[in-house]
Amino acid sequence: MELYLDSADRQEIEEAFGFGFLDGLTTTPTFMHRHGIDDIDAYLLEIAEIVPVLQVEALGDTSDEIRREAIRQVEIGLDPGRTVFKIPVSLEGVKACRRLTDEGLLVNVHLVYTLQQAYMAMHAGAAYVCPLVGRLQDQGQDALALVADSVDAVERYGYETKVMFSSVRHVEHVRNALQLGAHTITVPFSILTRLTENVFTTVGTDQFRVHTRMLTKSVGDVMNSVNPLVTHDTDLRDAIVKMTEYGFGCVTVIDDDGGLVGVFTDGDLRRLLQRNGRDVLDQRMGDLEYGSAISVDSSARLNEASELFHRHKVDNLLVLEHGRPTGMLDIQDL
Repeated sequence: MELYLDSADRQEIEEAFGFGFLDGLTTTPTFMHRHGIDDIDAYLLEIAEIVPVLQVEALGDTSDEIRREAIRQVEIGLDPGRTVFKIPVSLEGVKACRRLTDEGLLVNVHLVYTLQQAYMAMHAGAAYVCPLVGRLQDQGQDALALVADSVDAVERYGYETKVMFSSVRHVEHVRNALQLGAHTITVPFSILTRLTENVFTTVGTDQFRVHTRMLTKSVGDVMNSVNPLVTHDTDLRDAIVKMTEYGFGCVTVIDDDGGLVGVFTDGDLRRLLQRNGRDVLDQRMGDLEYGSAISVDSSARLNEASELFHRHKVDNLLVLEHGRPTGMLDIQDL
């Protein structure tokens, strides 16, 4: 099924055709008026350079007027091999369709609301016939049946016409077009950019990204560059101030040679205060007792660090490099 963009917005057109796989662009005078385009001819020539196929209106009250308008647009520079002239269905419209087709030009008979109209366009040699699904559904009509019947007529009688599913209002319409066997669909940019969206795809992609990061990134790649260190001579009051300044729930205590003494956490502080009262605030960090620090080497992969977080039920890991403290890894860093 061919995929067309339905727009006159230059930014949308450039972005959409940057995807590299759209088949063409449909546009209307209404779209151009909405975007404040004054020189329609000049604008058509500009966007024709961007798109593979441009479908553009050829208006007139008679077949002669419609034909003259299509020929005029070819004469100003539109490539007849890459331009489809859109003609509203009518007796004069299908007459013009036949004349233009005989002259080697491509025609889309649009504003189709009935199978009879579609049949007349097909028999007149239209390259495209264009039922307006959204507008028909707005009127309570079975627009999908019209598309299905039009596709069936093409296949049953061997017409070379392509049925274009148009007036697309939501993503579900694209699925409808595929199921009905429509040959072409033209969609607004807002629908086009949502066709790849699905919440389960998003969840799965996010999981893949997380797991890839966990298996390929090291602790040293992601750990916080802030490293709250205090020496064993620091008193507890100053250590608490440093913890607060750095926004960590712990500080690393080192000796004069930079070797590890231990890790002091906000949990340790609460327990000390409960046991010994405020007098403990005057103690030096070297006077306190420390258990074995839960640490991880800076070269370890993040999945190893994650396992340590879960196994020990902690929020911070001491990061070591060559056995010496180099920083802290917070669980939020993962």
